[in-house]
Amino acid sequence: MISVIIPVYNQGDKLKQALQSLENQTCQDLELIIINDGSTDDTQKIIEDYIPPMKEKGMRIRVFIHKTNKGAPAARNQGYRAASGEYLFFCDADAILKPHALEKMLNTLEQTPDASYVYPSFKWGGKVFRVGPFDKEKLKQGPYIHTMGLIRKEDFPESGWDEDITKLQDWDLWLTMLEQEKIGYWIDEILFTIQPGGTMSSWVPSFAYKLLPFLPSVKKYNQAVEKIKQKHNLEEKK
Repeated sequence: MISVIIPVYNQGDKLKQALQSLENQTCQDLELIIINDGSTDDTQKIIEDYIPPMKEKGMRIRVFIHKTNKGAPAARNQGYRAASGEYLFFCDADAILKPHALEKMLNTLEQTPDASYVYPSFKWGGKVFRVGPFDKEKLKQGPYIHTMGLIRKEDFPESGWDEDITKLQDWDLWLTMLEQEKIGYWIDEILFTIQPGGTMSSWVPSFAYKLLPFLPSVKKYNQAVEKIKQKHNLEEKK
């Protein structure tokens, strides 16, 4: 069984499409864990509207509500600790999965025993992120694997997500797993789309990081990179 963990904060409009895409998955052996992380919009109403029909189809669903916003890492950790599936899938609330996405990832992971997780290419709005094969050195140099990979629960770090990391949380997780000799495997197929305006809303073209270092978004990104490098002792490997 796959435990699908969705942290959501004020993204009720996007959550509708995420839930619809999960309801339409060809793989239905799912446990859905939703963490409403202190939302002040109509997120809870959206959850309450969509849960009954999904339960009628036999999907296992649990909902946790935070009175205040604790941040995505804390929300994901609550979902992880409540999960009962053999596999974990941390799904963004602004993601739309292709109907065969989870089935494809599950089959690939089962056929790749050396991998602790699999990850696909994806789209952000109209832009394609063709992620590329797993490469230990590339991972040490910078983030390139999205949060939404399918992970063997037995290989997931016992400590969970680092709740002190507020940006590049996915990079931190994959580096932590790499330090534990856990590696990933790339699926050369676009399996989901991230709706603009959410977690990747501040994305800028790669050239900006070298040519436009004065941009606020670039400054924050570079500061986050340095924090991750210091944590994982990567400063000498620029």
